[in-house]
Amino acid sequence: MTTTKNTETPGSNSTVQKGYEAIILAGGLGTRLRSVVNEVPKCMAPVNGIPFIHFIVEYLRKEGVEIFIFSLGYKHEIITAYLDNTFPTLQKKYSIEEELLGTGGAIQKACELVEGNDVVVLNGDTMFNINISDLFTTHQHKKAACTIALKEMKQFNRYGSVQLDVHDRITAFNEKQYCEKGLINGGIYVVDVASFLAKNLPAVFSFEKDYLEKFLHTDLIIGQQKDYYFIDIGIPEDYKKFEDNYNIIMAKHKYQPSEKFNLLGEFFEALISDF
Repeated sequence: MTTTKNTETPGSNSTVQKGYEAIILAGGLGTRLRSVVNEVPKCMAPVNGIPFIHFIVEYLRKEGVEIFIFSLGYKHEIITAYLDNTFPTLQKKYSIEEELLGTGGAIQKACELVEGNDVVVLNGDTMFNINISDLFTTHQHKKAACTIALKEMKQFNRYGSVQLDVHDRITAFNEKQYCEKGLINGGIYVVDVASFLAKNLPAVFSFEKDYLEKFLHTDLIIGQQKDYYFIDIGIPEDYKKFEDNYNIIMAKHKYQPSEKFNLLGEFFEALISDF
């Protein structure tokens, strides 16, 4: 069973043209990160005192997202309390899992709250500093069912690889194995909501296995390579790496610790130029 809570800003005018909508998946248990962050959900892992979810919200606002749908589960009260206190005027909705639904079930439930035809979907534990407008434009131009931001990686075995044809249609999702060089699923999608919900998938399922892979050859699923900063803090090594990257930028640009919440725009620009 799941419950849904709508916390849009009171008095918002639904007739006004809105920007993008985004679903942020932040309901996982984060078991691999428990050795370093064991009292809060993974998306609340602190980076020099700033919860990781704060970076995600600021990044999405920078990219033109105006309506935020947070898909939550494990210790969701900690996340909602932080978001309500820190971003009181943010147009936000909460889709709360009372039992694990898998990535697909979580997205399916959250899609019931989407107002437009297409929605951005991303993981709350991953920073992939792409231009969302470009991804959205490609998705709509090609009339895709789903468009995925892809990242080129070298010498990796943590992720499965993705294959494209000459028209950027995804032709295969390969299982995890050592790969000298290849494209991976960067965890940011634009999804055609009506097409996705029309599948009538079960309440609990994997978005990757039971949607992307299952409908790969019947629906138009597009990949777009993006050469931007990418990190998934789901394991302690990469969580520490993101924290180190943040500290390097703060020191290089001589930002003061007291300014950390006011300089996230500059931080994202530095991610592009410095890494």
